[in-house]
Amino acid sequence: MITISLCMIVKNEEQVLGRCLDTVSKIVDEIIIVDTGSEDQTKVIAQKYGAKVYEFAWRDDFAAARNEAFSRATMDYCMWLDADDVVTEENQKKLAELKKTLDKDTDIVMMKYAVSEDADGKPLFSYYRERLIRNGRGLRWEGRVHEAIVPAGKIVYSDIVISHRKIGAGDGDRNLRIYEKMLQEGETLSGRELFYYGRELMSHHRYTDAEEVLESFLDGAGWKENKIEACLNLAECFRALGKKEKGARTLLRSFLYGEPRGEACFELGRYFQEQSQWQQAIFWYETALVLKPEEENGGFIRWDYYGYLPEINLCVCYDRMGDEKKAYEYHQKSRIRKPDAEEVRWNERYFREKGMDEPNGSLGHMIQ
Repeated sequence: MITISLCMIVKNEEQVLGRCLDTVSKIVDEIIIVDTGSEDQTKVIAQKYGAKVYEFAWRDDFAAARNEAFSRATMDYCMWLDADDVVTEENQKKLAELKKTLDKDTDIVMMKYAVSEDADGKPLFSYYRERLIRNGRGLRWEGRVHEAIVPAGKIVYSDIVISHRKIGAGDGDRNLRIYEKMLQEGETLSGRELFYYGRELMSHHRYTDAEEVLESFLDGAGWKENKIEACLNLAECFRALGKKEKGARTLLRSFLYGEPRGEACFELGRYFQEQSQWQQAIFWYETALVLKPEEENGGFIRWDYYGYLPEINLCVCYDRMGDEKKAYEYHQKSRIRKPDAEEVRWNERYFREKGMDEPNGSLGHMIQ
């Protein structure tokens, strides 16, 4: 059986740290907490779980802090979590089983990271992350923001899911400040850093700046999954700037980097639906439905783009085309997925009041 050092970096996490450690402390063999300047009860809470707590002066560098935590580990593998992550009961069992069965020559175990979930705990937005890293192999974190370890050696993909359940807004400007400080200090951003810097600009509604940065990233070297995601992000910027046709062309550009993704196909469907081009919209929505996300590619997956969102919008498109039977068919499918969704309930009333033999009427609104 392997042994695990849980390695965390924290600051002022008294609201969530106990919740996190409750879900994993009985599985791991050691808890390393690197505190970067807490002024609350974070360190006291950590010590209640038997954690070894170390202080580390924060210097706007997440990789440096994580490498410090890993350097303190003494077990076979290092596992990282953020304080607002949790391991559900089902996944605790899977993690305990993994400890018993993992080959000790494994260098990295990738686990799913669910950063957004529905009310039932099903992932809405997820991707694979390097979660369990073999100690003593020289695998180090890189990147002052959106830090990562470049996968190397023997890699195993697990179906274990780590759930990110944030409480409160946090410091939404921190990452952007770090990137802009790097630029002010004369640093040249790598391709990966350009990608994430562009995303930070987009999330701050600085769409023109984001357009310039994301275009620069797409013109250079980069991981194909980031290229595909950059096209989606760039299309969102163009949409916000009123350049919808340019956005649609950018979605098509994403096909140059890999197989079509449900996210791009859905957005193309939305583009045509907004122009009442129902047949074209239907084509792209139905294409999104037949695509299956390749989770082990490592890219971001928005699960509703492969199911609920195309279905409920196909309901609208077919209704507008006068094909009541097809519209109701897609309504039923969307109802199975999300029976309590407001849009589903609206459509349910529509069909009930309208009667299936009545061809006229107006159905719902597009889900965006």
